[in-house]
Amino acid sequence: MSAEPEQIDGGRRHFLLVATTVTGLAGAAATAVPFLASWKPSARAQALGAPVEQDISKLEPGAVLKVNWRGQAIYIVRRTPEMLATLATPEIVNRLRDPNSEESEQPEYTKNDTRALKPEYLVLVGVCTHLGCAPLDRFQPQDAELGADWPGGFYCPCHGSKFDLAGRVFKDVPAPTNLRVPPYRFMNDTLVQIGVDAEVA
Repeated sequence: MSAEPEQIDGGRRHFLLVATTVTGLAGAAATAVPFLASWKPSARAQALGAPVEQDISKLEPGAVLKVNWRGQAIYIVRRTPEMLATLATPEIVNRLRDPNSEESEQPEYTKNDTRALKPEYLVLVGVCTHLGCAPLDRFQPQDAELGADWPGGFYCPCHGSKFDLAGRVFKDVPAPTNLRVPPYRFMNDTLVQIGVDAEVA
């Protein structure tokens, strides 16, 4: 007769233990999810300048990828060897307003012939320096609309400003300066982080 109440008490204890454990785990999960989510920058924080990361492993040569950072478009272009070859040709350099990027807004580590950390990848703020329109990528040379002497680059449809394949502005267009280069770094071969300066030795 005394064994039966002990079995009932043991069953209750086991039930209470399981119920308490399950409730505790559910409570911990409910607390952890918002806590861990708070570590990820919100859309508002990203708009205010939190860095953004972009995987570029699937970016094809000759193509452009557009990313949003601080409420503005960032263009990441994977340039082909042919595209890079046009950057130093005298017939193009002589047509540029600021070929050496002396008046451009860009990090020191991109003040070079390609305006990039890695020549293959160009990272630009996709906002025309004239009145803030979004330039179009017109990478094909001798574009029907832009003329036989067009070497490929960016074209602003609002007022006709033209930029080469390094974002350098041509002479005799409304834009006063080259397209801006944001701070950025490569976290590895396929991941670029925009909004953080690269550490250059």
